Amino acid sequence: MKLINFKWQQLILSLGCLLLIIACQSLYPNNPDAKSLKVATDPTFVPFEIQTASGNLEGFDIDLMNAIAKVAGFAVQFESLPFDGIISTLQAKRVDAAISGITITAERLKTIAFSRPYFKAGLAIAVREDNQNIKDFNSLKGKKIAVQIGSTGADFAKTIPNTKISTFNSGPEFFQDLLNGNVDAVISDAFATLYAIKNGKLKGIRVVADFLTEEYYGIAMPKNSPHLDAINKGIASLLSNGNYKQIYQKWFKVEPPQLPDS
Repeated sequence: MKLINFKWQQLILSLGCLLLIIACQSLYPNNPDAKSLKVATDPTFVPFEIQTASGNLEGFDIDLMNAIAKVAGFAVQFESLPFDGIISTLQAKRVDAAISGITITAERLKTIAFSRPYFKAGLAIAVREDNQNIKDFNSLKGKKIAVQIGSTGADFAKTIPNTKISTFNSGPEFFQDLLNGNVDAVISDAFATLYAIKNGKLKGIRVVADFLTEEYYGIAMPKNSPHLDAINKGIASLLSNGNYKQIYQKWFKVEPPQLPDS
C-alpha cells in the first residue's frame, strides 16, 4: 500500500513539473525577439517624443515602437538620451535600438543599421513672425542659424555660405534663442516645428517657404542587429493592418503618405 502511494506521489510530482515547464515556455518562448529591448529616445522631440509631468513618455514614435513590439513579441524599455549621444550609444551596443526622428542617411548607414522607413519628413526654416527678410534657402546666406547638435539640420546648415551656426541640445533651446533675437532662423524638422506652432507651444514663430529636404526616419540599430528583421516585419504589419494609419492620424490629424519599402 505504501509503495502504491509513493508511486502516485512520484506521478503527481512529475505532472506538476511538466505543467510548470509548459507554463514557463508560454511566458518565455524560445524566440530571440521575445524579450525586453532597450530603446534609446530623446524626449524633447515633440510630438514624436514627449515626457509628461509624471515622467512618462508619449508621442508618435513611442506609440509606434510599442505597437511594433506588440506585433514582434517583445517588450520595450525606453532610455532617455540627448539626441547627439544616440548614435555613439548604438555603436557601443549599450542599447538595442533607437527611435527619435532619426533620418536615414548614407553617412549614418556606414556605422549603424536602420529599419525600413517609418516616417516621411523634411527640414524647414523657422523665423520670427516679424521677419520679412528670410523667404527661402537663398535668404539664409550670411545669416545666424540655430540647429540641433547631430541633426540633419546641422549638416544642412553647413552647406549655406557665410553663415554663423549656433548648436543646441534640443528644440526648446534653439527656438528660445530665435525668439530672443540671438539668431535669425532655425533649421529643424518641419513636422515637429509645425506641430508646436499649431498647438500654441511656439508663439511668435512661423515656417517659411517649402521644405528644404525630403527625408525618411528609420528605427536605428547596431550593425548586424538580430532584431532588424522582427522590427521590419512589425512595421510592415502595422502598415497593412491599418494601425499605422491610426497612430499617424492621432498625432497629425491627416492621412499618412506612402512609404517606400527601403
